[in-house]
Amino acid sequence: MSNKNNSNIDLLHGKLTPSLLLFAIPLIASGILQQSFNAVDVAVIGRYSSSIALAAVGSNGPLVNILVNLFLGISIGANVVIANYIGRRNDRGIKAAIGTTSILSLISGVCLMVIGQIFARPILIWMDAPSEVIDLAAEYLGIYFLGMPFMMIYNFGSAILRSMGDTRRPFYSLLIAAIANLCFNLLFVAIFDMGVAGVAIGTVLAQAINAGFITMWLMREKDPYKVSVKRMRISVSELKKIMQIGVPAGMQGMVFSGANLFIQAAINQYGAEAMAGSSAALTYEAYCYFIIVAFSQATVAFMSQNYGAGQYERCRKVVRHAMALSVIATVTATWLIALNGTACLHLFTDETPVLEFGLSRMHIVLVFQALACSYEISGSAMRGLGNSLTPMILTVFGTCILRLLWIYTVNASFHSFTLLLWIYPITWVITGILVISAYIRMARKCLKPKTSATFCE
Repeated sequence: MSNKNNSNIDLLHGKLTPSLLLFAIPLIASGILQQSFNAVDVAVIGRYSSSIALAAVGSNGPLVNILVNLFLGISIGANVVIANYIGRRNDRGIKAAIGTTSILSLISGVCLMVIGQIFARPILIWMDAPSEVIDLAAEYLGIYFLGMPFMMIYNFGSAILRSMGDTRRPFYSLLIAAIANLCFNLLFVAIFDMGVAGVAIGTVLAQAINAGFITMWLMREKDPYKVSVKRMRISVSELKKIMQIGVPAGMQGMVFSGANLFIQAAINQYGAEAMAGSSAALTYEAYCYFIIVAFSQATVAFMSQNYGAGQYERCRKVVRHAMALSVIATVTATWLIALNGTACLHLFTDETPVLEFGLSRMHIVLVFQALACSYEISGSAMRGLGNSLTPMILTVFGTCILRLLWIYTVNASFHSFTLLLWIYPITWVITGILVISAYIRMARKCLKPKTSATFCE
């Protein structure tokens, strides 16, 4: 077996810091480009339409995430299983896992498309979206979710490539798709004046281009990594392994996004200007969060391969290096944006009340975002070892349950926009302490010499 490719990074040998950076930098760029699909929608609609349309498009992030995150978590499970087989040099396992992953991507995309069409508007109503916003938001989501099959093909396909040490080709695909998205949006909104429908159609077309490139590359890959129609079948044993890791990760993402829906609902109570300002600031949080996500995904891939290969001391080093790099990079990015907050927000709006709400969110949430590295990196390390349930439980408690308590106690009592937002840094600290402690206990148990390295329970 060989997975040598000019785009692939050797995860098992060499110095960790350069390898982690080479792996993570394309992922950071990919995350920024992927987020740009929504950011371009927000920016174009904000410049060429109304603040009501801006609120309708920009406030949908938490809703989209809660429906998408379960399946993105399953793709993480596929990443772990395939990478572990690579570390163990098990060609048969690689082929079975990739075939199963290919089918899962199609099933996931179709399920999301149907779910989005059925539940988008009821959830918007439950979120107390203002009456002047809800019709446009529902129109945007109805079209947006038609592109879910393309989004899932990309995410599951890129998970396969990441397990091989390749983060460059997913970036190239996203770069082309992001440029196409901008062009489509300007065409449909600035020229044809199609409003929220225009930006949604542009995003769907760009996602189709993205999926096309990933599919082409995987079908041209050499054995045992090649995706082909003949091999696209569900292996029950591989499906079980993928689900064992992926479902808890996805449930964590869903519940996390669910808690953010409650926060968004609380923000909605402050009116359309607060919604628009928060949405603009949230765009930058999402950009910076992809730095953390990139190093988390790097941690998963490096831990899975090295654990499969029995290189336990290297596993420990992966966590230390990834944690340090993610904190340094996140602090640098978030503080630079926060220090230039007004200029950054002016890209979305010139309305003074909207700017004020956006700056409030930046100064409370963005500047402390690096705290999230604590639980994201350590939780990813545990998933790479095969334990996805423990970080899910701890993260759900720390970042979801506590946030809900804050909304219905502190925020209900004082009704302050800024006080509402302080729950983010508070819960990041608590969750970080919990998950790091759990990882340390798991490492003591699992990262010691033994006969074989499949997954650690």
